[in-house]
Amino acid sequence: ETLAVTTALSMIVFSSICLGAVLPLLLQKAGVDPAHSSTTIQVVMDILGVVLTVFVSTLVLDSGWGKMMISTLASKLGL
Repeated sequence: ETLAVTTALSMIVFSSICLGAVLPLLLQKAGVDPAHSSTTIQVVMDILGVVLTVFVSTLVLDSGWGKMMISTLASKLGL
């Protein structure tokens, strides 16, 4: 679970940095005040954060690789 959460968090931070840098520039080109991007970024990142967490957790925990990693770690820890 730690791997899934860490990977999801890294992806969320990376996407928020990219969105925070690009969205004000796109709004300025569209003729909209770039100051409006802050609330848009908050809403988009809230939704994207949940989607990314579910997607990464599903990939890591439900895949064959994830199940193999969990069973290997469990056997090494004696669980």
